[in-house]
Parts: sequence; structure tokens; C-alpha cells
Amino acid sequence: MDRNPSPPCSDAEEEEGDAVGNTVYSKHWLFSVLTRLIEVIAPAEPDPAGGSPEGARTELDEEMENDICKVWDMSMDEDVALFLQEFNAPDIFMGVFAKSKCPRLTEICVGILGNMACFQDICMSISKDENLGLLLTCLSQPEVANVWVERIRENPSVYDCVCFIMSSSTNVDLLVKVGEVVDKLFDLDEELMLNWIKNGTCRSVGPSVDDSPEELPDFKIVPCILEAAKQVRSDNPEGLDVYMHILQLLTTVDEGIQAIDMPLIGSLIRILQYMEGCGKRTVENSKESEQEETGRTDVNEEDFHLKILKDICCELLSNMLQELTKENTLEGLHQGHLNEETCSCAFQNLLPLYFASVESFLEVLREADQTLADNLEKRFPSLKVHT
Repeated sequence: MDRNPSPPCSDAEEEEGDAVGNTVYSKHWLFSVLTRLIEVIAPAEPDPAGGSPEGARTELDEEMENDICKVWDMSMDEDVALFLQEFNAPDIFMGVFAKSKCPRLTEICVGILGNMACFQDICMSISKDENLGLLLTCLSQPEVANVWVERIRENPSVYDCVCFIMSSSTNVDLLVKVGEVVDKLFDLDEELMLNWIKNGTCRSVGPSVDDSPEELPDFKIVPCILEAAKQVRSDNPEGLDVYMHILQLLTTVDEGIQAIDMPLIGSLIRILQYMEGCGKRTVENSKESEQEETGRTDVNEEDFHLKILKDICCELLSNMLQELTKENTLEGLHQGHLNEETCSCAFQNLLPLYFASVESFLEVLREADQTLADNLEKRFPSLKVHT
């Protein structure tokens, strides 16, 4: 028997309108399979024999596997894919990913979604807002992740959608989900990351979207990431970790380093200044409530996340300072991102672990502003010894 039996056709004598779009496939049959799929992950009644519920099974029965494989084949047709979307099939598949213990069922559902993603409107829908969790799940499946990355790379509208959310949304939960998707995409595919950094290469690959009611602005990825990070920084330290890791990934390629300009260095230093303030408040609060143990777990967990965030910021800042030229440094001084206060904060947090980066930056700074370099050497005598 073939792996995927031939898809069923709609009987000509059946009720008029049963065919899916212009195909000969039966709506009624598709409904029945999807309904059974819902029952698999959410059985109405427990197994009277005391066995495991369907969702906990690791194997599919032959009939169910054959039928869902037929849907997999049928989903290559655009009419069928659109019909599945209208029936909220992606939500059903999300339930499968969350509840099913059957690898084969997960594989088939991811495959169906991969076929559906071949069609631009559906790919855009799955890549938006409430479906971002579903997209992240698909990107986490090694067997189909490349398919999704390719679809997204070919579709410039995904870039616009992601940048629009990051630059304009104030919904922290949504911004964290978007950040997780971008982080996963960049980790999976350097070519896509480079295209998004250049903001133009990826746009020329796929067809343009003509049915958009209004033209989106010409987004740049780095300012959008920074805007999102600014929104999440006070409400969700774990979410901020995600955006810091995205910036880390950007610095692994020359184009990314060039795209990340002085405002980012200023932002990183402000984050370090903010965390220094948090640290001082934590010490003061601990002195005031040494006898109180309530809430200590939450405080320790928050301190742990702040420590991770600080480590990421310091590593990223050290990489960027090491790459600065005299021209970059002069620009930073002119724009106010670099001065004695900000440089002192950076050195305080980077030394002694990132001594080489600080020393390299100080040499460049000396060419741009000798006085500032001398003042910093006085504040940090260990630097003067090595110069």
C-alpha cells in the first residue's frame, strides 16, 4: 500500500455544493476527518477500560493515519488549503502539538501546514498575531523548518508584518512571541537574516502584494528590534533576553554589525545603568526587610534573570566597542551616546572580563577625544598601566 492513499472524491449524486472549491474533493469527508482529529486530542469520554486517553497514545490506528494522510495530499491544492484555513484547521493542529504524544500525528499535521504555507495568503495569516505560537511550533520541527523558512524568505509581507508589530505594538505578550519567531528564524537561516538586515534583497525574491489597502513604511530591522526591546524591558525580563539574543545573532555577521549603529550602544549602556539602579534598590530593600522571607523566591528569580540580561548586554557591548572606528566614535560623541558618564558605566561593567575590548576602544577614543580618554584612564587605573 502507498504511504498516502488516493484522496477521496465527492460523489456526483451527493448534495449539491459538497465539493471543495473547483475540486472534486468532499467537504463532508474533510469535516469528518477533522472532527475525528479533534476527538483524538480531546476525547469526549475517558477510556472505560482504564487505558490511556487517545491524546496520550504514541501510535495512530491505521484508518486514522490513512485518512489524515489523504488530507496531507489534498492540502497541496489551494482550494483545499483555503477550506482548511476557514475550518480553523491551524487551531486544531495547535491542539495536536500541545496534547498529542504521537510523533507520526505531529509529523502529518506539520506537513499539512507546510503545504498550506505554500499559498501566500495562508502563510501570511499563520505568520500573524494570534498564530505566532503555531508558526514557532512549525519552525521548531526539524523536518519542515526549512520549508517554512523558505516560504517566509520568499514572502516580503512577513518582514513587513513582523517589523510593523515590533515598531508599533504595546502588547508585551505579542512582542515576546514575535521576538521568539525572529530569534528562531535568524538562528535557522543566516541568509534570511542577511536579507532582512539589508532590507531589500528579500523583497526582490517574491511577488509583491497588490491587495494591501495601504503601503507600509520602509522598515529597518534594527530600529524595530530596539523599539520592541524598549517596550518589553520593564514588564518582561525573559522577553528582553529574547531580543538581546536577536541582537547577538546580528553581530555574528559584518552586515549586522554595520546595521547596528551608535544608538544601540547608547541603549545597551542605558540598560546597564538601569540594572545598576535596580541592584542598588534591591540592596536597600533587603536591608529594610532582613527579617521577612515572604517573596524571597520571586526576588531571587528576578535577580537571576537580571544577571543573564547583564551578561548578554556586556558581551554584545564588548563586541560592538571592539568594532568601532574613529568615525563611528566621533559620531557617538556628537550624538551624545558616548560621554564620560556612559563610558564609565560601560567600563565598570565590562572590566576586567572584557579588558581587551575596552583597551581597543580606548585606543580609538584617544584619536577622537584625547581629553575624554585621559579622564577615563584616571578613573580606571588598570587601563593606564597597560597603555
